[in-house]
Amino acid sequence: MTEKINLTERTQVKRKPERAQYDRQLINAVIDAALYGVIGFSDGKNVHVIPTAIWRIEDYLYIHGSKASRLLQELIQGAQACISITHVDALVLARSAFAHSMNYRSVCIYGEFSEAPEALKQESLRRFIEGLVPGRWQHIRQPTPQELAASVVLRIPLSECVYKGRQGPVVDFAQDMDQPVWAGLAPVTLQWLDLQQDSSQELQDLPGKAIRIS
Repeated sequence: MTEKINLTERTQVKRKPERAQYDRQLINAVIDAALYGVIGFSDGKNVHVIPTAIWRIEDYLYIHGSKASRLLQELIQGAQACISITHVDALVLARSAFAHSMNYRSVCIYGEFSEAPEALKQESLRRFIEGLVPGRWQHIRQPTPQELAASVVLRIPLSECVYKGRQGPVVDFAQDMDQPVWAGLAPVTLQWLDLQQDSSQELQDLPGKAIRIS
């Protein structure tokens, strides 16, 4: 049975509500396919929107960084945040300028971050690395106590979030159907290119390069 996330005032989609869903499995899939998200917050004087790497463990979204980070310091102090994640799947090229659109999958998450329990800090960082490059953690040097102390791992519960997306063909106005212009979808995808080994290494087959393909 599909788990539904409770609707709140902040997650209620008013513009094209038929594109919104509150299905946890669908929301998790969008998060898990992302390399980064964009975090919006206010420091009381200005509003900031900052991209940062993200990952999910169970019902939490995680971020990390230096203790000197302004973003992390504001979030630790309880600033309300909104995290936005978007995947563009296609340009929708219509017969009129007005009807152009995009096929996309997006998630917005609302709430407050808190520090991950200290006992879970290294494990959460391991999950981050393994989510990007499976098997790499066992080959790299592990964080020292000093490095862990200089780092912050924050998480936010996935209890107030919403999916919104569009998938489908061009939707043109009847009066434009005879317009002599190409119409259709221009699909978009994220593609990994050939790896570029660090120049200080000898060219040899070393472990730890199995990049995740989403």
